[in-house]
Amino acid sequence: MKVGPAAASARELAHRQLIEDIGAFLIDNDLEISEANLTIAFGVCSGNNLALAKQVTERQASGLPITQAWLDEHWQGGEDAVGRIADRLDRSLESFAATTRNASNTAAQYNSEMQVHVERVGEAQEREEIRNLTTLAIAMLERTQHLEHEMKRSEREAQTLRNSLAKARRDADHDHLTGLPNRRAFEGLLERHYREAQKELDALSVAFCDIDNFKLVNDLHGHDTGDRVIQAIASALAQISDDNCHVARHGGEEFVMLFRGAGKTEAKRRLDEVREAFAQRNFINRRTDEPIGRITFSGGVADVFAYPSTRDALKAADVALYAAKEQGRNCVIAA
Repeated sequence: MKVGPAAASARELAHRQLIEDIGAFLIDNDLEISEANLTIAFGVCSGNNLALAKQVTERQASGLPITQAWLDEHWQGGEDAVGRIADRLDRSLESFAATTRNASNTAAQYNSEMQVHVERVGEAQEREEIRNLTTLAIAMLERTQHLEHEMKRSEREAQTLRNSLAKARRDADHDHLTGLPNRRAFEGLLERHYREAQKELDALSVAFCDIDNFKLVNDLHGHDTGDRVIQAIASALAQISDDNCHVARHGGEEFVMLFRGAGKTEAKRRLDEVREAFAQRNFINRRTDEPIGRITFSGGVADVFAYPSTRDALKAADVALYAAKEQGRNCVIAA
């Protein structure tokens, strides 16, 4: 069925409006132009993700901002992708198992029939039985070749899906911009280290870091420069990471850290060293060669075992971070 000019025009207008709405959603909320955020914006603006669209509307009606951290918390796209690939892998393995069972049953059936003909040949030495045996052997060979082809195909498909599942799981646990673990992965790390530190009587501290005046960097120099600043701080923080120190991007311009075997004083000292070294650097806008100047960050640290739960400790570190902001920024405060 052909689409008339009026219908085509209406569809084109709808597409243009959707594109404008997606762009406005990202720009108005100061969000990165990324694959994940474009997917989120499409779901919200098109109505494909009604649950998230409703949450966005309610949050906007309450006068609260739509931040990257809030979106990362409420959108579960990465986990859904893992689930979909895992389901496909399960189906592929079931198919492979069915093919294997069919091959086994077919082989058993042919073996049984061949045994009968072999016994007859041994007893009678008749040409008819030899012909029957030959026909059966040819049929078995053809069937076996077909099953071998199907099993190899199933093996290749299963391996491809395993690789995709492993990648999806890595992607679901890592931030696409910095390569650091994301908030979801960090929460798993924190709970594991919390249990182990409790058992082994180790110290355990958490910290929040936030880039100072980051919105100003984005507004004056653009999101590409802002992304470069985020990557630079992520790299600086990652340099002190080891088996007992973990850093993750919490969302937007905020990072969260875990210090195993270090009390809040030691954690503050290590974070201060990174902050002081980073503050000595001067950044330049690569597109315009315009100096950006110094970039600093503030931090808040808390002793996990000084609070009833890891969630309470994170809240305390967050409060300490805001206290650092209020005291002039470019400093770290221990709760």
